[in-house]
Amino acid sequence: MTQRVDLATVMDRLAVDELITEYAVAVDDGDWETYRGLFGPGGRADYRSAGGIEGDAVEVAGWLARSMESFPMRQHLIVNRRIRFGSLEHDTGDTAHVQADYVNPMRFTGQDSGSTAPDFVCGGRYAFALVRTSEGWRVREVVVREKWRHSPDRQPTTP
Repeated sequence: MTQRVDLATVMDRLAVDELITEYAVAVDDGDWETYRGLFGPGGRADYRSAGGIEGDAVEVAGWLARSMESFPMRQHLIVNRRIRFGSLEHDTGDTAHVQADYVNPMRFTGQDSGSTAPDFVCGGRYAFALVRTSEGWRVREVVVREKWRHSPDRQPTTP
């Protein structure tokens, strides 16, 4: 592999990492316009394992906006990112698959404002399918695989 190809791969990895970070920040900040803009044409999201819906980016952004009203405090962390590049129409590097774990502490609306502790925490794994577009890397599909959830006043559960 040449140095130029290595540099392109590093640049792609950085761009993919930035896209995944933007995804988390958009959800945490309730920036649904940015959230929708992270998806390419026909992009879809599947939140069914977390009790949500599956649909196109616009539909899922609407559902998330309504669902997240119950949680004014959220800090969504995406870690352990594993990136694999693929090809689209025989042009190496036009697709990427990312598996990444997440932990999502949140606080319910109306809870004791003196406390900063979360009321609800869940975790699992994302499976992102990405595609390179003229605007850069975009989400073609994201599947949420919630593995666990916990409320301090309840026992931990698995979905």
